[in-house]
Formats: sequence, structure tokens, C-alpha cells
Amino acid sequence: MKAILDTPDSLRKLADRVRETIPEHPHWADMFEQCMLNTWNTTIKRNPDGTTFVITGDIPAMWLRDSTAQVRPFLIPASGDEEMAGMIEGLIGQQFAYIALDPYANAFNREANGRGHQEDKTVMNPWIWERKYEIDSLCYPIQLSYLLWKNTGRVTQFNSAFEAGVWQIINLWIKEQNHESGSDYVFERVNCAPTDTLVRGGKGSLTAYTGMTWSGFRPSDDACEYGYLVPANMFAVVVLRYVSEIASEVLGNLELARAAEDLAEQIEGGIRRHGVVQHPEYGKVYAYETDGLGGVNLMDDANVPSLLSIPYLGYVSADDPVYLNTRRLILSKTNPYFYEGKAAAGIGSPHTPPRHIWPISLAVQGMTSETRQEQDALLGLLEQTDAGTGLMHESFHADDPEVYTRPWFSWANMMFCELLLMRCGIEVKRG
Repeated sequence: MKAILDTPDSLRKLADRVRETIPEHPHWADMFEQCMLNTWNTTIKRNPDGTTFVITGDIPAMWLRDSTAQVRPFLIPASGDEEMAGMIEGLIGQQFAYIALDPYANAFNREANGRGHQEDKTVMNPWIWERKYEIDSLCYPIQLSYLLWKNTGRVTQFNSAFEAGVWQIINLWIKEQNHESGSDYVFERVNCAPTDTLVRGGKGSLTAYTGMTWSGFRPSDDACEYGYLVPANMFAVVVLRYVSEIASEVLGNLELARAAEDLAEQIEGGIRRHGVVQHPEYGKVYAYETDGLGGVNLMDDANVPSLLSIPYLGYVSADDPVYLNTRRLILSKTNPYFYEGKAAAGIGSPHTPPRHIWPISLAVQGMTSETRQEQDALLGLLEQTDAGTGLMHESFHADDPEVYTRPWFSWANMMFCELLLMRCGIEVKRG
């Protein structure tokens, strides 16, 4: 897939600005430019109708989550580059067109070509690559719409398709507050790892009402062990409050604003009642998952939304006491997916082999750190574990960075870029 345009001046100027800000780290600046251009040149394609299709990397499909994260650093140059802003608005248009097709799907084809996991036991159609229901897949397009407004002043993305899509999302999240009795979503995949399918005939593990909304899968595309994924519910609270602000200030739709606020309060209450637990060593911490029946999963996964990413998402600040307790827990061996080796220490995922650390989690750790020292250490670690490629992998072995999954991973590339931009004092405006 070729670049949609030649490299725009706005990207070159941003790369130059980074280089000038960190003259003591020329290789970081080289990696920044290479990661940005890799995403620009290999993953983004404008469609004739003005929409934008963004492949995840080595798979020719578009994930609602990944595509948002892949263009997020481009919001900075978009503030002065109308064509860049138009590309992002085109992506939002494509995302909401896919949500209108099926809000339960997480990944889509560019055309109705029937590619992907068509044999899964769920309601498929030729547009859908995969139909793993994940709360974050619906959060990310709302987040991108809001951030485009805040970074460029543009509001044309808040059109009738956006408004209809947001109502669709709210109604689905309300339905999935009562997954046992109110939902007809099921998902089963045969001849696969247990993390790729849902138990109980595709219904998922048993849950009780909490006020939170149910998710079948994590942002890793792995099945939830317990149906209420707490960081994803936190993300839902954040974007529902975005919806309320958009509905009030741009759309003039007070009914939508009230519906979004009401649901945010219900989910928030569920998090407070069921998503916070007392740990004997760390004190009050956020759980990763719960089921409303007493089951609690104390862990974290590298993929965002994660517990580590809570301040990055905007749910609480980085100095929140419960977050700080949680951060200490998940950056320790108490978290079964925290790995410490000869080359690095950080959070991995059951989605990749044991003892593999994800650059995404290292970038998030840096972006949620309160110290320049930790940020620099993590940027140095990302530099040292790229196996000489100048790009980020999906994951690498804690003892040997030459052992990795995916030669390059666009989501991780752009998370590295966003961390380095933050280090340079250049940040995406969040509100």
C-alpha cells in the first residue's frame, strides 16, 4: 500500500523540531522520523469518497482501536495542516461507517471481500475481518473525534453519522450492562487457543449486574477471564463525558448529553463498587477484571486500555493514590505479565510468548511517569531493544531483544513517537 501523499511538510517540520529539542539524542530523533514515516507510508490510504483506511500493519485489515492510535500523533501537525486534518476526519468517517455496519466487530476489510475469520461462530458479513467484541473498539473513534476538535478546532466530524453512531454505542453499552439476560452476542472459534474464543457456548464467563458494561475481549483481542474489563470501562466513562461535552457545545442535543452522563455515572459507580479491591501489600488497587460475583483478576496487560494507561486515558491523574498503588502492583512480579530479564523489565501479554515485553507498555509507562528520569530511561530502553531496526516490535524477549514478534508494529511505532513528543514538550491536547 503506497503513501496517500508525499511526505507532508508538516511532518518534516515536526521531525526537525524534535531533532532540535533533543540534540543530545540524535538516534531518538532518527527513530522518531523512521517510525512516523513508516506509519505514513505503509498503513494509510485515502478512499475515493474521502474516507481513510488504515491497516494495522502486516494484516490487511483495519482495527478501530489500532487505527486511532496509529494517527494520534498526527493530531499535532494537523493543527496547522488542513490536509492532515482531513485525513484524520476521513478515518473517523470510515470508523463510524463500520460501527453502523456492526458495533460488535473489532476489525474490518477495506471492501466487502469476505476476508478474515469468516468461519467464526458469530454473525459475520463480508465487510468484517473479525467480530471480537471489545469496549475499547467503540471508545477510540469517539476519542479521536473529540481530540480532532480540541487540537484543530474542526467540528465537521460531528455529523449525522457520528450522532447516530454514538447513540448506537450508548444503547449497546446499556444492553451489555445486562449481558446475561439482554444480549444476543456470542462468539466461538474452533481449533484455536483458549484465549481466542469465549466459553459457555460463546457467551463468556458468568457475570452479574454491576453497573459496568460487559466486554467479550481485551484490547489484545484475547478473551476476558471475567466479563467486566475495568480499564475499558474507565475508558468508556472518559469518552461518554466527551460525548456529553460535544452534544452540549457542538450538537445542541441535550438528550444525548444527558444519556451519556447518566450512563457514565452508572459505569463509574460500578467501577467504584466492584473494580477497587484491598490488597494486603499494596492497599487499595484497581482490578483488571471482575465479574460481579466475587471473581477478581489482579494483573495488567500491555495493550491499551490498561491499568497502567489510566492517566493517559484521562480517567484519573498520575498522582491518584489508588492509581499509584495499582502502578506499584502491576510493575512488580505480583502481575503475572510483568517480566524482568537481562535486557529489560516491563509488562507483556498472554497474547505473545512468555517473557516477551511490549514496547507499547514501556511507552505508556513513560507517558504516565511523573519524572523526566524515568521517561529518559524508558526511551533509552526502547532504543536499545529495537534489534537494530529503528522500529518498534510488537514484543521482544526480556533477555534477548533479537527475539521478537513482528518486525515492526505501527501502533507501537506511534506510541514511541508520542512518548518522545511528550519528552520534547509537544503533546496532543486532551481538552
